[in-house]
Amino acid sequence: MFYDQASISVRGGTGGDGSMNFRRESMVPMGGPDGGNGGRGGDVIFIVNKKLNTLNPFQYKRKFEAPDGKRGAKQRQTGRSGKPLYIEVPPGTVVRDAITSDLIGDLTHEQHLLLAAKGGKGGRGNATYATAHNQAPRMAENGAPGEYRELALELKLIADIGFVGLPNAGKSTLLASLTAAKPKIANYPFTTLQPNLGVAQIDSSRVVVLADIPGLIEGASQGTGLGHEFLRHIERTRVLIHLVDGMSDDPIRDYNTIQAELAAFGHGLADKPQVVALTKMDLPDAGASFELHPEFVAQHSAFAISAATGKGVRELLLRAVDVLDSLPPLEEPELLPELTLEDEALKQFEITRNDDGSYQVASPMLERRAQITRWDLDEAVQKFQRALENSGIGPELQRKGVKPGDMVHIGIYELEWAEG
Repeated sequence: MFYDQASISVRGGTGGDGSMNFRRESMVPMGGPDGGNGGRGGDVIFIVNKKLNTLNPFQYKRKFEAPDGKRGAKQRQTGRSGKPLYIEVPPGTVVRDAITSDLIGDLTHEQHLLLAAKGGKGGRGNATYATAHNQAPRMAENGAPGEYRELALELKLIADIGFVGLPNAGKSTLLASLTAAKPKIANYPFTTLQPNLGVAQIDSSRVVVLADIPGLIEGASQGTGLGHEFLRHIERTRVLIHLVDGMSDDPIRDYNTIQAELAAFGHGLADKPQVVALTKMDLPDAGASFELHPEFVAQHSAFAISAATGKGVRELLLRAVDVLDSLPPLEEPELLPELTLEDEALKQFEITRNDDGSYQVASPMLERRAQITRWDLDEAVQKFQRALENSGIGPELQRKGVKPGDMVHIGIYELEWAEG
């Protein structure tokens, strides 16, 4: 089975907790705070492996979590950071947010890296909080949780040259004749059910990647048959070889059907350069219909080929390579910027009232702050309260009528409101 779509979840590692510790040595009677910071949680990173050509592995494993950071220690020792978790994907993998469909990354070349989920920061130890006014802080932070994302992966085959045409036009046979690929070949009146890739040797130092794009049927751009499943693979292909069955009763209609489907699907498919080839020209009655349309053959400089005998096949390939070489180089796609705690989106908040009279605060910034707060330490709680005030959430709660003793929900935390 050829899988070109997958849904997975990724989670960066949680940062290690900061340490609250004081030096206690016989020769150092006034030992100060020396609790170290926690280590950073590991990142989840996609990496392209050109040996892969399918998303099959993600059918069996769908959850990926990077290692957590280690806790800080005495003597200001920082905990060990979690190692990054690398996930291998084939070239041509598009990564989107499964909830919003926003583009996160477009992985196209060998060793291309994409940060999928950041590990959480390590919590700060009490040595970090020492100041001239507070030389013995009883304060430390928990490590921050890593990012969690639900992702949709989509594979768009990357090929230099792709074959398009109606089912049974001879695409698989042509691929087999030009490369070492071994697609299933038979005289079926329906389409191959999966794309096939092959590599063709042009000369001693040059190869090109060829793709047999499964045959389209009329209505494919509206999702008829498996149209949408396969049309996206043509998006990656730079040059198309449009194969028209030389034994067809109406080859012009066949050609126009494919052109209409490419145009209807959009994404620039109809604008891709094409080389037209008339197939099966070794058969006795092949090409009879084309004799009625010599202007079509002349207009498209159509090649007469026979993949079975090899006639015209090499010339067709070299012509397609010439067209390929005339195209400008591909531009790298721009990725969406990553969010940080300073981004305006994280500073936004919303306050609602629950049925039980409690208050619900939706605030990405404050939810993260709550996760790293050590609620067993008074100074840590006071720092959280200052963040509550500085963010404007505290004053807004008061404006909405919050009173001492009311419950306020922030993320997974339930806090009792008290006057500061």
